[in-house]
Order: sequence, then structure tokens, then C-alpha cells
Amino acid sequence: MSSVGASCPNCGAAIVFRWAQAVQATCDYCRSVLVRHDVALERVGESAIVPLTPSPLQLGTEGTWRGAGFTVIGRLVYAWERGGWSEWHLRLDRDESAWLSDAQAEYVVTSQVTPEAALPGAHGVAPGLALLHRHVRYEVTTVTRAQYVGTEGELPFASWDRAEVTFADLRSATGGFATIDYSEEPPLLFTGEAVELSQLALRNLRTFEGW
Repeated sequence: MSSVGASCPNCGAAIVFRWAQAVQATCDYCRSVLVRHDVALERVGESAIVPLTPSPLQLGTEGTWRGAGFTVIGRLVYAWERGGWSEWHLRLDRDESAWLSDAQAEYVVTSQVTPEAALPGAHGVAPGLALLHRHVRYEVTTVTRAQYVGTEGELPFASWDRAEVTFADLRSATGGFATIDYSEEPPLLFTGEAVELSQLALRNLRTFEGW
């Protein structure tokens, strides 16, 4: 797929969108957070420098999930009372989007789906609550209220004005995984599975020399 190019309105650096549907990008040079309006870019803020982690993933890492190749093109970083985690944005070869959650060497890949019924509200969701989706019964295992730390790369939505986000993680009896994301109204539903990195045939991983 061909990429889409533009210039950072703050420093003039080249901004290359590797996914045509990306809405937000972070300039690698000045850390400006840029929101896309058709072909124009608007600077809406500045992202904090995201912390280094022991994760081998990075922007540009490539791999395969469920038969589709992917490239890591973005990252969201969250913190909560027990630590932090990264949500890596994946551009799939079939021009779709997915997410690779990276939390203390535990990995989950999910993609957004359309809920079959109204999702529970953020104030009513709690461990033990059940959700049926495509004939699979999921049960809420944890509810996390996290602080938005920063971003890099390309995202399918604007995230620059977030402060705190609530997530509900769910599991099925067959090993399926789901997340309800309360950053929007109505909330978003993502489904997928826990994975080992060895299953993803990853390439272009981060090296740790000099840490």
C-alpha cells in the first residue's frame, strides 16, 4: 500500500502516514501531536516522551496474526496504580486495524467489533458481569482506570485530550479475550486472544544495547 505524506505544521518535518485511515500522528522530531483533517494537519498539543520499556516491540516491527501480515505503526501508553502498559496499533495487510496489548510481558491481540447489544456503562461494569457476543460468553475479570501517558506514531482516532480512561477486560471459557473501552460514548468493544510473541513471527524488533 502506498503511504500518504504531509509536513508537520510546527517544525516542517516530513510526516508519512503508513495507513491511509490514520487520524492522529506524533511528529518524531518535535513531539507535536497532529490531528488530520482531510489532507491538512492541525497541531493540537505535544506528547510527553514515552518511557523506555523492556518490550522488544517498536514502531516498524512486522509480524503475522491470523494469517494477515501487520506492521506496528502507533502506540498508546497508559499508567495505573500497579504499573503501566502499551497498546501498539497494528496496520494489517488487508487494510484493517488491530491492537497488540503489551503489559509486563503478557500480550493480547484484539480488533474492534460491533457489539450485538448495548454494552454496560462504565459505572455499572464489575468483575463477574457476563457479555454474550457471537454466541461466545465472556465474563468481566478486571476493571482498570488508567491515566493516559503519551503516544507515538499513527492512531485511528484522536487521543491527545484524554486524561483518564476506564477499561473492562473479559475472558471466555475457551480462552477468548475481550475489552470494553470507555474512552468514547457509546463504549467500544474489542475481541481477540492472548498470544505468545513467538506466534506472531515478528521481525525488526528493538535491540537493547546501551540500556
